[in-house]
Parts: sequence; structure tokens; C-alpha cells
Amino acid sequence: MLRSVIPIVVFTPALLAAAEASPDFLRDIRPIFTKNCTMCHGPSMHQSEFRLDRKADAFHGGASGLPAIVPGSSEKSLLIRYVTGADPKLVMPPGGKRLAATDIQLLKTWIDRGATWPDDAPRSPDSAKPDPKQHWSLQQPKVLPPPQVKNTAWVRNPIDAFILAKLEAKGWKPNPAASPNQLMRRLYLNLTGLPPTLAEQAAFAAKPNLDALVENLLARPTYGERWARHWLDVVRYGESNGYERDAAKPYVWKYRDYVIRAFNEDKPFNQFTLEQLAGDELPNPTPTTQIATAYHALGPWDDEPSDPLTDQFDQLDDMVSTTSQVFLGLTLGCARCHNHKFEPLSTKDYYSMVSVFRGLERWRNGRTELAVPTGPKALAIAEHDRKVRRLDRFLEDSRRPYIRKPVPESIVLELEGMEDQMCQLEQRREDTERAYFLQELKPQPRTTNIMIRGSASSPGPEVGPAVPDILTPKQPTFPQLKNSSGRRLALAQWLVSKENPLTARVTVNRIWQAHFGEGLVRTPNDFGVMGERPTHPELLDFLANYFVDNGWSVKKLHRLILQSNAYRMSRTVNEKYLAEDPENRLLWRMPMRRLEVEAIHDSVLAVSGSLNRKMYGPSVYPNVPKEALEGNSDPESIWRPFNEQEASRRAIYAFIKRAFVVPIFEVLDFCDTVRSAAKRLNTNVPTQALTLFNGDLINRQSVHFANRLRREAGPNPAKQIDLAFRLTLARPPTPKEKDQMQTFLKNQPLEQVARVIFNLNEFVYPD
Repeated sequence: MLRSVIPIVVFTPALLAAAEASPDFLRDIRPIFTKNCTMCHGPSMHQSEFRLDRKADAFHGGASGLPAIVPGSSEKSLLIRYVTGADPKLVMPPGGKRLAATDIQLLKTWIDRGATWPDDAPRSPDSAKPDPKQHWSLQQPKVLPPPQVKNTAWVRNPIDAFILAKLEAKGWKPNPAASPNQLMRRLYLNLTGLPPTLAEQAAFAAKPNLDALVENLLARPTYGERWARHWLDVVRYGESNGYERDAAKPYVWKYRDYVIRAFNEDKPFNQFTLEQLAGDELPNPTPTTQIATAYHALGPWDDEPSDPLTDQFDQLDDMVSTTSQVFLGLTLGCARCHNHKFEPLSTKDYYSMVSVFRGLERWRNGRTELAVPTGPKALAIAEHDRKVRRLDRFLEDSRRPYIRKPVPESIVLELEGMEDQMCQLEQRREDTERAYFLQELKPQPRTTNIMIRGSASSPGPEVGPAVPDILTPKQPTFPQLKNSSGRRLALAQWLVSKENPLTARVTVNRIWQAHFGEGLVRTPNDFGVMGERPTHPELLDFLANYFVDNGWSVKKLHRLILQSNAYRMSRTVNEKYLAEDPENRLLWRMPMRRLEVEAIHDSVLAVSGSLNRKMYGPSVYPNVPKEALEGNSDPESIWRPFNEQEASRRAIYAFIKRAFVVPIFEVLDFCDTVRSAAKRLNTNVPTQALTLFNGDLINRQSVHFANRLRREAGPNPAKQIDLAFRLTLARPPTPKEKDQMQTFLKNQPLEQVARVIFNLNEFVYPD
């Protein structure tokens, strides 16, 4: 509802003085419009088809067909009628503070004296900007042939041509290829996050075919475990709600397992998108597609908010902000309180996207989130559970008055009847799988209003579901479904349609980043005006088109990238090139970067022989120092007891608690789980070296590693050292390294040798 507040204008000496002077448009009037009006009636948003940032539009008026400003007559001007509250049905601004009495008087005086608005008055700053529709990322990907290059022998596929063309234009050459052994280890760690075993090293040495190795690794289940983690970063995956209680999200690990399977099955990315945004709205939803929609609920949730209404919009903001960054590479969340300061995104765009997600509801019992039944009868079962909880609470309330006194027989009968009813409901309840996701329970969600200045208590004009206007000349249709609004499905279908120029670009850029350390666009969550331009725009468009033309297959895109000479370059530094291009924007070499914490953790376990390769299921709890737990308010319950066999599973199965990150994960740059993490930090700080040398993981696994070396190499120190290097670095030690290690082993136990090898730079920096 629009609030009808009529300001009372008291003619003070200051107002009389203002009335005597002739208001100046630029000095007195336009600041009033800019501060109070152009948020909804400006260059980015034209509520009721009305603009106040341009002279012709301002005088003409909006959808009513009546002039907003009538020079010489403030009484006939709709602008004055609305800002004074003379029309109780429509008061402007519709929320927040009303115009000051002095501002209203200035507007009336300005209009009564002719409403002088100089024709040459500069428009608002937004109007002077270049046409945002011409921004590179909003254009359809261009279909271009690979460029002609001189060194055609270096070109294994079109990627190489695009890279080499820029290098040749500068008179540069790409780095020579890394050695086959280096490339073997690079591929293993890149695609599976695990080093090659001795048998795998021997098989490759006998037949060093890199293309065949790529196929082999892409077919392994360990590929999904490695690449799912990249996606979990982007979608802010966490297994607890954050805030003070930081309660666990029930069954959320099923979403993690869904992502692992999706990568292993090479689920087409367009289908992957549909299932996560609207798996429950697909024509034939399954438990798998319902589990996929946990995507919406992955973020933090305040189970005891001080302002429930604001909290509702905070949850919706999490969905809108995440979706716009993950699939569009746009920072739409910045338009919650006002039109985006830098991007062509309006507050209307933001709340139109809020409207898409408005129907989703969180299943909970007070402060406790509940798992939701899956399958075709999920809605009916969930509604049944809600009735049981409601009846249970009613029974409890009914008994309360008789806690300390006898219960009359007629009440007794009523209570017994209700208890029988609840038992019957429970008996009829089907045994069904449960998962964690939000649901829409009715086809028509609540209306959505623009919240003036982002305040949940200041509703403005109503908006319907839509995608940002700048992205399409024609809005997609949002047909209503039988059991839900259908809005998320319509959005998802538009996201992966040919009309949208962003999703394919954003996705291939993320895959490129995971292979090369940096994306072709180095701001992977921001393809807008404030984001970086691509280093190789033609290559980005080529990859986007290739991705779509090949059925949105991630594995086919992997093959194309990994078979290129660009990927197979060495990491050798050319001092001349480094001085001119220290950030390697021309891609003249493969960049040097440390492994992520998960790959380090998993490699240590694999080498020591302790890795538990069990896949899927509930998360495990790595060992954490007692001192780390003592700083918490409830150290006894914050973390489950350590089970070494279970905790020796891959790091992707470790429990991700928002308020308590496993110390080694935190030290080695684990991602922020509160919001979409576009890319991991890759720092080098002293605490990392201390953790890898003195931490529980390395010291515990050094014992297991030493036992493995004794078991497999026997008592001979030279053989133990040779085996240790082959297992960790996929190569034998150099004569100097062997000599140094044998000298060290004379004074230290084998466990310390294992500990030193785990801390070699080469172990955590591939090739």
C-alpha cells in the first residue's frame, strides 16, 4: 500500500524568501529531482512511462496522458499534485521521507514562474555515458574463423591460433612445451586432483600419448570430485547456516553429490542450469532434479532474525545476487537500494528478479530447518508433515493447563481423539527419501514491490517477473504452472537460450580459469562495465559458440583446451616478456600457481597410502586442534569426534561449517562460503609453511608415508628416497637430491624425510 501523507506547508520567513527569488533549474530544481525522483523516473528506470531527467519527457508526463509540469500553473501540474499529497491515492515519493516543505515550495514557485528549463542544460551524469547496450558482453558472441598465423606448425587447434596471433603481433613466441612427464602430472592434478600412481607413471612412460591420457582421466569418477569443487565455490556451498547458532543444513550433502555426478556424467550445462534453478518445475521432476534446487538454499540463513521482514528480503537478495553473478556475470545485487551506480541495471530490474524467486519457502519448525520429501508425492507428504507438527503443537498447548491438576474426563477424551488422529496420520505417511531444498507451495506467489531505498518497510510500485531490460529487447514469458509459479523455469530457459549472450561466455570463462589460473575475463563474476575486458575477446566468443554448438558439453570443452599447445606450454620465465607482461595477459607461458587446499590434502593422503576412496554420502569431520575448538562458545558440540578412516576421504567430503573453518583449509585460502566465490586467493604467507610443516595432517600422514616406504622399498635408504620422490613428484630424485636426503636420513628418522618431501615447493606447485 502507498502511504498517503500530506505535508503541511507553513510559510516561514525562509519559505517566503525562497518564494520571492526566482528558482534556478540547475541550482535549485534538478538537485530535488536527482535526490528524490530519478531513482524511479530516470535514465535507467521509467516508472509509469515517466522520466524527470529529460526536459521533453518531464513536461509531457507519463502513462496518465496528462502533463506533469504545466508552465505557469502549479495547480494544474500533476507533479505538484503528487508530491503534496493532494491525491491521496498516489503520493510521491511512494516510500521513505516526503519532500521537504522548502523543496515543494521551490517546485511550485519554479512552475508558477514559467518552469524555465534551459534547452542546453546538461542531462544527468547517467545520460552522458556511452550507450550501455553497446558494451561488449551484451553483444551476441561473434562467429569468427581462427586468425591466420605465421607459425602454423604450432597450431594444434583453433585455440592456438587465437593465442599465437596476439603473440606474433608483438613479435613474441610462445613458451616451448613442458616435458611429457611434467604434462602427465599436470593433467592428473588438474583433472583429478590426485598425483599419478607408480603403475600409471609406468603406463604413460611406455606409451606417452597425452590425448589418450586426457580421455582416460575425464572418464574417471575422481574427475567429478575434483571439478565439482570449482562449482561449489561459485554457488556459495556451505553445510551450516552461519550466524550465531550456525545450525547444520539437513541433507545438504546430497546437492554436493548431485554436482559430482553431474560432472562425471557430463550432464549438458543447459540441463544442469535448468535443474538447479527449477528442477521441481520441470515437466517430470525426479528426486535428482529436486535435490538440484538446493542451489537456492545454500547460502547463510538467520534462524532468529531481529527483523523478519527484512530477513525475507535478505534471503531473496542472496538468490538474486548469486544467480546474476553465477550465470550472467552481473552484479545485480548492487541495485537493491538504488539504480546501479555503474552498470545499466535498475532497481526495477533487481526487484523483477526478486519476483522470480518470491514463491520459494523454507521448510522449518521454528528455528530448525527440515528436510523435504522428494519424488512425485513430495508436496502432499510435506503438507502432511506440516499438519502433524501443527497437531502436535496443539496437543502440547492443550495439555499445558493440566500439568499440576487432574484432567477432566471430557478433555481426556478430546486429547485421546487428537492423539489417535496424529497416529493415523503417521501410519499413512509414506516412507520417502528426503533432501534439502526450498519449495513453492502455490502457483501464485505474493506480489513484489520495489522497496524504496532497499527498506522492506517502504514498498513502492509493484513489479512482475522479468530479466534485466538491458539484456533483451523482448521479455521472456512467465507462464503459470499447476503447482508453482513457473517463473524460475522461465528464467532458466531464457538463461540458456540464444537470446542471452552471457551464460555461455561466463561458463567457458570459468572453465578456462580453472585450467590456466586466470580467466580470459579476469573478473569472472563481473562481465559488466566495471569488470575487466577479455584479454582475447575473439577466443572467448569462439569458445562460447563451440560450447553451445557441442551440446553444452563441459568434457568436450576440456578436450579442446587440453589438446591445445597453449595448455601444454612450460612455465619457464622469459625475463624480457615478464618485464613487459608480468601478468601474462598475452598467455606466452603457463602460469605458476599453487594447488588448492583440497588437492594438497588429497595428494598427501594418496601418497601416504591412507586415502579412503569412498564416494558420496554424509560429510566427514577432519581432525582439528583442541586449541582451535576451545575458542568457541560450545567446544563440545561444535565438531564431531575424529574418525581417521572416515576423515581420510577426499576433502570435498569434509563438513563445511561457516562459523568454524578447518584451520588448514582456512590457512591455505579456502573460499568464502557466504557469497559466490569467483576464484580462490592464491597467497604465499608464513603461516602456510608453518601449517604444512607442523600441522596435524602432515605429521600424521608422514608416519603413514614412512611406513609405506619401509613396506614397499625395504630397509635400503636409497630405494626409500627414490620411491618417495616418484610417489610425490612423479620423477626420480636428482643425484644431488638423493645425496642430500641420504645425509639427512643418517641423523633423522624416515618420518622426518617424509615430512620434508611433503613440504617441497614442487609438491604443491605442479610441474
